Amino acid sequence: MGNTKPATIYDVAARAGVSKSLVSLVLQRSPRVSEQRRAAVLAAIQELDYRPSTAAVSLAGTRSRTIGVVLDDFRNQWFVDLLTGLREALQDQGHRLVVADRFLNTGLDVSPVEGFLSMRVEGLVIAGEPDTDLAIPASTPVVVAGGRAALARADTVANDDLAGGRMAAEHLIDLGHVRLGFVGGRSAASDTRLEGWRAAIDAASTRAGGTASNGATRSSDVTGSSDAAGSSDVTGVAVVLAADVTEETGFTGTHRLLDEHPEVTAVFAANDVTALGAMSAIADRGLRVPEDISVIGYDDTPIAASRYVGLTSIDDRSIDIGRGAGVRLLERIADPGLTPTEVLVEPRLVARRTTAPR
Repeated sequence: MGNTKPATIYDVAARAGVSKSLVSLVLQRSPRVSEQRRAAVLAAIQELDYRPSTAAVSLAGTRSRTIGVVLDDFRNQWFVDLLTGLREALQDQGHRLVVADRFLNTGLDVSPVEGFLSMRVEGLVIAGEPDTDLAIPASTPVVVAGGRAALARADTVANDDLAGGRMAAEHLIDLGHVRLGFVGGRSAASDTRLEGWRAAIDAASTRAGGTASNGATRSSDVTGSSDAAGSSDVTGVAVVLAADVTEETGFTGTHRLLDEHPEVTAVFAANDVTALGAMSAIADRGLRVPEDISVIGYDDTPIAASRYVGLTSIDDRSIDIGRGAGVRLLERIADPGLTPTEVLVEPRLVARRTTAPR
C-alpha cells in the first residue's frame, strides 16, 4: 500500500534539488530566484501535488499575504459587492481573502479574529459593526468597512447612512407623499438611516414654515410635520423593532405601522430585505405597490435590481467601500504608524418601479 501522507516543503526541496528556503521564495513569488530554479520547484510542486500551508509559510518568517475578513452575517447580500471591491483592491498585490462570519461559531465560544491571528494574517477587515472589545494586537492593521463603531487604531470606510436616509425621505416627499413611514430594526446602520430620514422631514417642515414635532410611543414615533408637498402636513412615523433588520422585521413592522397609521402612503425600509418584507405585508392587506403605497429600500442589492422586484433603493456603493477598505489596509500594512481616518462614501438614489407619485 502506497504512502498517502501529503507532501511537505522538504519533499519539494529534495525533489527539486534546492533548499527549503528557496522553495519558500518561489511560493512568495520572489524575483530573487532564477528562472531555472523556479521552473524546477514548480515542476516538483506539480509532481508531488504539494499544497502549501499558509500558516507554515508565515511561521517560516515569510509573509502570509492573507487578509482576514469578519462579516456580520453571511446571509446579508450587502457583503457580496463589498467582497468584490476588496478582492479587486488586494488581488493585484498577491493577497488572498479568508472570510468568517462572527456569529457562525458562537456556540464554540471562539472568535474568528482569534483564528485569523493564529494564521498570522497581515491585516483584518471588520465588515459591519465591530465589537468594541475585540482583542486585536496593536501590531495588526485593521480597517472597519461599512460600520461606524469606534475601534482603536482602525481606519473606517463606510457609506454615509445619514445622507442616504435623507435622500430616501426627500425622494418620497418630492413624489408628493405626505404620510411617510419607516420600518427598521435595532442596528447602528438602521438607526443612522432613520436619523437622516427624520432630518429630511424636519427640513421640509422648516422650508414650509411648519413646526417639526418629535415624540415616541412603544412601537413608533412621530418624526415631524410641515406644509410641504401640498396642503397637508408632511408627517413621518417610524416603527423600529427590537430585532435584526430582516425580511421578517419588514413584514411585522409594516403590519404594525399600517395598523396604527393606515394613512401612510410611502414606506422607507432600513435595507432591501426589510423592504421585501414590507412589500409582502402590503400585499397581505390587499394593497398594491406603488399604486397604494410606495416602498424604498437601502443597499441596492441584487434583490432590488432584479426585474421581478424592481425595488427603488439607496445605493450604498458597497463595491467602492470594499475597494477603499482594501486600499487603506494596504497603506496601513506598508506604514503601521498612519493616523486612523474615516472615509464616508456618498450614496445615490436608484429609482425603479416601487415608488410613484402619491
